[in-house]
Amino acid sequence: MKEVINVDGKKVLVRDDIYTWSNLISLSRVLVTVPIIYLHYENQKEINVLIIGLIFYGAFSDYLDGLVARMRNEISELGKILDPVADKVMAFLLFFYTVWLGWIPLWFFAIGIARDVLIMLGSWYIKRERGKVAMSTMSGKVSVNILALYWMSVFFFPAAASVHTVLMMASLIIMVISFIDYFYRYKLILDGAEFN
Repeated sequence: MKEVINVDGKKVLVRDDIYTWSNLISLSRVLVTVPIIYLHYENQKEINVLIIGLIFYGAFSDYLDGLVARMRNEISELGKILDPVADKVMAFLLFFYTVWLGWIPLWFFAIGIARDVLIMLGSWYIKRERGKVAMSTMSGKVSVNILALYWMSVFFFPAAASVHTVLMMASLIIMVISFIDYFYRYKLILDGAEFN
């Protein structure tokens, strides 16, 4: 008899709770995005302390929601959806704004959107077939962080073209690696592997 593996390494308790601190933190990450864009545009594209604080909170909240969920034992089905969706919505809005400003190439933005749409479609299909959402992969989290570094380098240091190029290439590489990781993981799940 074939042993059933758990793609997450170990089984964790996943709740059906909606109103949790970690879910609230994930949602707040999306809510700070619009003020960042509005304040930057209204401030003649100059950065001030409030913009820096909101960006710092957005980045920090990506770590905080997971930490709070584990510490308070409130990992939830909604949280497994809300955390990556919050990441993707925040990234979409901030990258769209910088593409609109002409600071990031449209083709890079299009590749990122296509990757995210395919991953979300895969997640939706797993939910339909297996009845629950698969958690994000570590390579997906790394990809989000490198993308954030790239965006921040463009946003805070627009003249540092060589740094932008290096971080853009690093982002593309990790996006491909994480996409392959997601694809392999989804295949294992659809073949019957356990997951949280």
